[in-house]
Amino acid sequence: MPADPLLQPLRIKHLVLKNRVMSTSHAISYHDDFKPKQQYQLYHEEKAKGGIALTMFGGSTNVAPDSASVFGQLHAGYDDIIPYFQEFAARIHRHGAALMCQLSHLGGRTHWRADHWLPVVAPSRYREPMHRAVSKEMDRYDIERIVKSFGQAARRCKEGGLDGVEILAHGHLIGQFWSPAVNKRTDAFGGSLENRCRFGLMVLEEVRRQVGDGFIVGLRTTMGEGFAEGLSDEACLEIAVLHERSGLIDFLNLNYGRIDTVYGLASYMPGMQVGLAPNLRRAGAFKKHLSLPVFHACRITDMATARHAVGDGLVDMIGMTRAHIADPHIVNKLTRGEEERIRPCVGATYCSWHRRCIHNPAIGREAQLPHVVAPAAAKKRVVVIGAGPAGLEAARVSAERGHEVIVFEAAAKAGGQVRLAARVPSRKDLIGIIDWRVAEAERLGVAFRFNALADAEMVLAEAPDIVVAATGGLPDRLGEIAGSELCSTVWDVLEAPSRPTGHVLIFDGTGTINAASCAERLMLDGARITFVTPDHFATQETSHLDRPFLLRRLYQGKATIVPDRRLVGVARTGNSLAATLVNELTGEVETLSCESVVVENGTSPVTDAFDGLRRHSRNDGVTDIDALAAGAPQAVTVNPEGRFRLYRIGDAIASRDIHAAILDALRLCKDF
Repeated sequence: MPADPLLQPLRIKHLVLKNRVMSTSHAISYHDDFKPKQQYQLYHEEKAKGGIALTMFGGSTNVAPDSASVFGQLHAGYDDIIPYFQEFAARIHRHGAALMCQLSHLGGRTHWRADHWLPVVAPSRYREPMHRAVSKEMDRYDIERIVKSFGQAARRCKEGGLDGVEILAHGHLIGQFWSPAVNKRTDAFGGSLENRCRFGLMVLEEVRRQVGDGFIVGLRTTMGEGFAEGLSDEACLEIAVLHERSGLIDFLNLNYGRIDTVYGLASYMPGMQVGLAPNLRRAGAFKKHLSLPVFHACRITDMATARHAVGDGLVDMIGMTRAHIADPHIVNKLTRGEEERIRPCVGATYCSWHRRCIHNPAIGREAQLPHVVAPAAAKKRVVVIGAGPAGLEAARVSAERGHEVIVFEAAAKAGGQVRLAARVPSRKDLIGIIDWRVAEAERLGVAFRFNALADAEMVLAEAPDIVVAATGGLPDRLGEIAGSELCSTVWDVLEAPSRPTGHVLIFDGTGTINAASCAERLMLDGARITFVTPDHFATQETSHLDRPFLLRRLYQGKATIVPDRRLVGVARTGNSLAATLVNELTGEVETLSCESVVVENGTSPVTDAFDGLRRHSRNDGVTDIDALAAGAPQAVTVNPEGRFRLYRIGDAIASRDIHAAILDALRLCKDF
């Protein structure tokens, strides 16, 4: 077989990267006092342990006090960060990986209420749509001051033992100088493209003066912004060529789009709402005009696409940033010939929202939770009730510990609510959470018993040492309101072979993605939607990278969105239904006529099997919450004569989400 292109080294000046896989800079918000301390370092070290060649950190690391942190950035404006850089570099280098930091000034992409409450500066006075501050136009003093700040921050990176820096231009201060939509200056820094590039080149010249020619310096730039008033694709290529010819940079890191609007940012950092590798072909075409190494990352989540990107010369280094949040050991698995065992990134954007992976709970918790589960000292018999995400994780982790594991599942297939959610076209990738765990469990010898609605008697017959109830929940049908029997739930709609048509009122009592996804499914079938929520706006409890797509589809489907209303009753009137709503702010009552009402109000726990087993267990089903929070083993004993230990996890306790369910399972079962 030919050598895998992903595993070939790449030389940039003196630096040899041992393979072609990298993690690009991102603001993971694990800082402590704006510095990369233990949690931050352990998070990146896991990728280095996992075989990655280069991990970049410090997404949008600020270089000056008027670049205020608004999304959890580091601050490299003072020398007291150098010891943390040195500690960080030593930690990463001992695994043979390289470490670089991204430096930036946010310009107008921040707010004056953050950090030091300083005026926001930009090339010209403008209001950035995302962060909504009105900026001050920079004078010559501001320009000279910030140029020096970039150089000093780069020096700190070099003295900190890092392998290089990346200067972030696009969308931030340097890119705002480039942009004709922002830069309205008439002096030497405005007008022509050359003038608009002047500030950024001054920054790079000062960086070079501070770090010398031997240190690696790259530029994070764009191939186009995709809107008429912004930078054209042609202008962006001209900018890239101009900077390459300057001799000031050693690589270019490319992406595409705008980041100053909610929809633009969601498209720039896409999840499952957008297809895989949306900008890879564009990067390959852009690279043909350049001679410097090209990096690129944008929803590259699978090895086949990554291999194509490098093997066919579209890029020199492929960024798999969120893929490494899902599985920081990608390269090691690839090297061992275990590509099929890589935990997939499903594009849920949970990492950008909650700074965690939706189905790798060890991310960001490296000091408490393992990425690789160690075997137990003694083999036990573990029975898991339920094969949703919580039950599958409990089975996987217990089997990794070396235990004999039996899983009872009432349905014909594993997956629980995730399998239901994946029926919505835009959420189909969620099934990867289930498929990976089923494959891992089968590899580890877990015994599945499907179409088996387990009760206490069935479980007791297995003579278990440990029982985990992962029975999930059933939809809360709003039984307390009059006429609730006339309503369907989101589950009913997604499970049914035929769905409601005509005018459908959807009441979203949780603000999560579930109701909006149901609306999407119904609109595809031709239904007319009235979307009612007690929150101030629809989909309030969803990721900021999903919400723009969800709302866009509601608008495109001509849905009527009714915020600040609570459903309090439903009645039949002839062939229609009358839904009674109360305004949460005024108390005003109103009635809407529709043909169907669909409600989403979370789930209520299913506890029959758990309740029947408690009196037989040594711990009476009690979980020591203090121990669980600390990541410590469970040791509660209530009934010394009990036959096994009993726990419940996930929605069998309370209506939460996929990450919470899987976290429950890992931190409990890792000590079995």
